[in-house]
Amino acid sequence: MNYSNEQLMSGNPEAMPFRLLGGWIEQPSDLQPELVGAVSADVIIVGAGFAGLSTALELTARGAKVIVLEQEFGGFGASGRNAGYLLGSMGIEFEMFANRVGFERARQFVNFYDEGVTYVEKRLAELGIDCDYNPSGILRAAIDPSQEKWLRRSMEIGEKLGSRTRFVDQTEMRARGIPPAFLFASEQRGGTLNPGKYVSGLRRAALQAGVKIYEKTPLLSYSEGPIITCKTARGSASAPILVLTTNAFTPQLGLLRDKVAPIRVTAIETQKLSSKQLESLGWPGREGIITPHLMMESHRLTAHNTMVMTVKKLNYVYGSKTPNVPDHGAYAALVQMFHERHPTLKGLGIKHCWSGYVSVAYDALPVVDATGLHKNIIYAAGCSGHGLASQSLMGQLLADKIKGVENPILTGLYHKTPSTLPEPFQWCAIKTALTAARLFDKRTDRKARAAKKDS
Repeated sequence: MNYSNEQLMSGNPEAMPFRLLGGWIEQPSDLQPELVGAVSADVIIVGAGFAGLSTALELTARGAKVIVLEQEFGGFGASGRNAGYLLGSMGIEFEMFANRVGFERARQFVNFYDEGVTYVEKRLAELGIDCDYNPSGILRAAIDPSQEKWLRRSMEIGEKLGSRTRFVDQTEMRARGIPPAFLFASEQRGGTLNPGKYVSGLRRAALQAGVKIYEKTPLLSYSEGPIITCKTARGSASAPILVLTTNAFTPQLGLLRDKVAPIRVTAIETQKLSSKQLESLGWPGREGIITPHLMMESHRLTAHNTMVMTVKKLNYVYGSKTPNVPDHGAYAALVQMFHERHPTLKGLGIKHCWSGYVSVAYDALPVVDATGLHKNIIYAAGCSGHGLASQSLMGQLLADKIKGVENPILTGLYHKTPSTLPEPFQWCAIKTALTAARLFDKRTDRKARAAKKDS
């Protein structure tokens, strides 16, 4: 059912077109059976998203027998809910990374993110995955002149760290038909795709390669030792190595509670644009757009001519919980943003909204390592909302590690992650930080509105 913008903005929870699965994916028709009984393998992977499925594919190609345990179905979590940006290092905060680990180490993180784009483009071709990929490049576009100084400084630091971007001035922005709300930008290679089709393609390729995926099979517990046994509701799986690619859900398994926090992100998708609305919008290249806000905005057109916008307002649930529930205030903020940035689309309804969780470390850096007495429990998390490229590449890096090859890209990611706070201090700290960021962004938005009125 479609709802009007007026209904969405009314604040009535019953009018919110919340979609439990996100906007990109459906439960597969070939849902794999739940694990029943005892099974064994060379490697058990928990979580069938970008990282888990990529790891399973890479390990299988290296001759390993792999089992994947998934509490819902492949792509149900963050992988099937994101904005679908194949984005490299431009999305990260260069200065914060450099201050945290130093310039030389920060170069390695930048390389990791940029290599992720190359990896995914290669895998799309190798696996024959059609996911509506548009290699248009990504624009980090400002909405107010006050953002130029920060944007240029970010580009300058990024250049020193190996991140290749170019400045796009207002003349070029208008010549390319970029919506006029976006004044100037930095640009980097990459593009947009349908993340639901991408993760479903990984799932299909994994099944074809012989990976055993057990869906609707939550992990209840696991025992440490030279052989790890994972307990589920109706069975168990054993292997010498366990890989946890559960991202924001990892703290609920009793691991990384002191390293990452799950942050809720939101998205809205409009109804299909008419030919007239598309013409009024312009934007022929359909470049993916993110903004330099502290809580960035993302704007993109889909292959089926709807518009998807994400973030604007983040949230944290007490106790690192991850309830799959609507976030009405965040959806309302996105709709207001939609009206302000795309005024020619006034009256276009909202098709649906959804929410999901990303894992974020206090330093916003990736979290990857091995734990347990035998160092045979491997985990990867801390995608900080930029997981499509990076967590896909993580599959190759983890497979190399398991097979005894320490890829230098992976080595460059090891660092001491700052410890999180216990509750209620964590809730207070994160809520305070999110509120401060939101107030800062509101000031930028007010400047943009005032400049628009004066023009």
